Amino acid sequence: MSTATLYVIATPIGNLADISARALQTLREVAAVCAEDTRHTRPLLAHYGIDKPLIALHDHNEEAIADKVVARLLAGESLALVSDAGTPLVSDPGFKLVRAARAAGVKVSPIPGACAAIAALSVAGLPSDRFAFEGFLPAKASARRERLSRLASATATLVFYESSHRIEESLADMLAIFGGDRPAVLARELTKLFETVLDGDLASLLAQIQADPNQRRGEFVVMVQGAGDDEAAQIAEGRRLYARLNEHLPPSTAAKLAAELSGAPRKALYGQADHH
Repeated sequence: MSTATLYVIATPIGNLADISARALQTLREVAAVCAEDTRHTRPLLAHYGIDKPLIALHDHNEEAIADKVVARLLAGESLALVSDAGTPLVSDPGFKLVRAARAAGVKVSPIPGACAAIAALSVAGLPSDRFAFEGFLPAKASARRERLSRLASATATLVFYESSHRIEESLADMLAIFGGDRPAVLARELTKLFETVLDGDLASLLAQIQADPNQRRGEFVVMVQGAGDDEAAQIAEGRRLYARLNEHLPPSTAAKLAAELSGAPRKALYGQADHH
């Protein structure tokens, strides 16, 4: 490796075979590997007979450690960056390091591979010519509903990550704000033994995961079809009415009336309360 490079390497999201020959070759050649959690990365490297020094680089220490890593790169060492699973920086640490390396004039090169969002989209059967990756929604219910209400009229397919302990609440909020008949797909445990892809609408998906505790386990990608043009126009009209009514009525009454008059879901309007 003639020029010192920071290689950003995608690793498997489940099945250990989902790693490229180039990724393995690069991991064998770099001086060290920056890993989100060394306990996750060490078994992956061991599986392929790779023994490399590991540098822990996660959300809590990335700011502090980025300068040290960049100093090593500037001294001529090539290093790798990996996350626990999938493509680094996509809802994973690494952004501060990559930005610092680029600012220092270090070459940063991607070694592509698994990404849960893209893998899920490829099998969802939802429109994928335009999609918006929204990552993880806020943990707090009020902030989550506020974020969803802002997305209610988006026409691109929406892609979210969610964890097992919040999947039920998040789907319930999506149903309330987007409407129960909005087409959606739930991908769970992709490439693993219990891989499941459920499709239907938000109402049927919520019913399925409420009925079966096994469907609430693992890591989720939730994909929601964007609003149709008519639906987007309906929500826009509802928000216009809500803004006017809210000047004279309590927010809940204003939202109820605006929803009745426009046909838009009430919660898609009510979440906007603070902005008018």
